Amino acid sequence: MQVTLAYGRTGLSVELPGEAVVIRPAEVPGLPDEAAAIREALRRPMGTPPLRELVRPDHRVTVVFSDLTRPMPNERVLPVLLEELSHVRPAQVTLLNALGTHRPQTPAELEEMLGAQIVRTYPIVQHDPHDRASLVPVGVSSFGHPILLHRAYVEADVRILTGLIEPHFFAGFSGGPKSLLPGIAGMETIGGNHGATMIAHPQATWGVTAGNPIYEEIAQAALLAPPTFCLNVAVNRVRAITDVWAGDWKAVHEAGCRTVATRAFVAVEHPFDIVITTNSGYPLDLNLYQAVKGMSAASRITRPGGAIVLAAECSDGIPDHGRYKELLWSAGSPEAFLKTVARPDFFCQDQWEAQIQAQIQQRAEVYLYSDRLDDETIRRAWLRPCRNIPSLLEELRARYGRDARIAVLPEGPQSVPVLQH
Repeated sequence: MQVTLAYGRTGLSVELPGEAVVIRPAEVPGLPDEAAAIREALRRPMGTPPLRELVRPDHRVTVVFSDLTRPMPNERVLPVLLEELSHVRPAQVTLLNALGTHRPQTPAELEEMLGAQIVRTYPIVQHDPHDRASLVPVGVSSFGHPILLHRAYVEADVRILTGLIEPHFFAGFSGGPKSLLPGIAGMETIGGNHGATMIAHPQATWGVTAGNPIYEEIAQAALLAPPTFCLNVAVNRVRAITDVWAGDWKAVHEAGCRTVATRAFVAVEHPFDIVITTNSGYPLDLNLYQAVKGMSAASRITRPGGAIVLAAECSDGIPDHGRYKELLWSAGSPEAFLKTVARPDFFCQDQWEAQIQAQIQQRAEVYLYSDRLDDETIRRAWLRPCRNIPSLLEELRARYGRDARIAVLPEGPQSVPVLQH
């Protein structure tokens, strides 16, 4: 059968065995009038007065928005939000890019993300977790980690979070307070939250917030520096907005997570020998760092000793920013890295992504199909190169048997399989 995998901007069509099980998220249509739905949510929010009533003309406003690695439709959400703030001079409204530890966006990328009119009209600040001068301490979490957040947010009269709610592989769900931590947090704060012990916790996984130390600390950051207002959306596989929630951040995030969980999690009866996955295409498969999410989703239903085949374009490479590439290159293998990260004196930016990748590779072989990365680069990233997915499947079936169980996640982590025991 022919299946189109979410790959880059254009997709990748592959021929798969007819008995392969295709796992997709629930099909949800986009809203007939996105702008009207967003406007209605802003004017009839949950747990707060309407946004316009919360903001005086003399207020300094900071709007936190998601970076390029998220499929958040900023270009359709922010114009409606900013219309509700039309009584405030644009110079008093700062748009803060929640980059976490990711690279800053280029001017062209910002225009694509936000629209040229917004880029020309409003001041835009790109978060840098290493810039101590831009960070303000707001307290210490119950886990003993200092919470430092961007000054533009902390010192604003009105703080607005925007974002996308979808399952997340170690924070439970994105959206809500995750815009703060890691979005606009300092490196010390991110490092504590994403530390080896936190990442290894059994509750630090897809769809879990209660008892998940990573999410619990993220929520504490929002309590220490409370948002005035939160606007979150959900999207379908073509990035059409399906739901809008606005108002109090707790109410918004709880409602959004409940709704998204009913669509994204797919029950699976048994594990598979081979699982083909993606990282949901552009912009999520922009680099290998992000593509670990696709590996993680597949690993949930891959039997021990099985194989994961990941199709991710990686147009931005490994990437070169941050320390992820350096960690892969220097460790040489998943086993060696897990020994290193277990040392109490060890910490390095991006170790969390390498740790999750290594944990997955303890249980399964991982192959990567990417027409942007050469074989040597793929091998140095601990993975096995794949140049033709159907040919690789024939090799794997020769090893596991012609009756090997095969699953495919064409949309990657937009559909998170749950193994039913």
